Amino acid sequence: MSSPSFAFSADSSPEVWPLSARWFLALGSISACASVVFSAAFAHLPVFAGGVPTAVQTALSQQQFHSLGLLLTGLALRVCWASRWLQAAGWLMLLGLLLFSFNLYARHVLAWDALRALVPWGGMAWILAWLTLAVGLVQGSGRLNRQS
Repeated sequence: MSSPSFAFSADSSPEVWPLSARWFLALGSISACASVVFSAAFAHLPVFAGGVPTAVQTALSQQQFHSLGLLLTGLALRVCWASRWLQAAGWLMLLGLLLFSFNLYARHVLAWDALRALVPWGGMAWILAWLTLAVGLVQGSGRLNRQS
């Protein structure tokens, strides 16, 4: 019984991932890491001695969920042809993270309330992100990104 070989032959070239796919995968991973760091830090901050506010808990869970969305978008950009729809979905997810989650963190941790009115726009960015991701996946479902 032979074991599978994972070595590359000298004449095989590694597959190239689109730059946008690599960026969204990296940003999704960094965002997921940050959500874990924030969660741990918020549990120990003196400002939250009485408990982490519901708004901050919501921001954390939404950040974690949309970090996975960024990873999904990066993988979709790799599997399907890189389309403007898929790229727009990734940028809208990032915009949502800034306008919603990071805005709520700044408001509750730093007492910085200047951009409070933009929080709903972050939620709207996420709604649009999921819709554009769906369009991009349907549009590219017949074309797999296979390199020869």
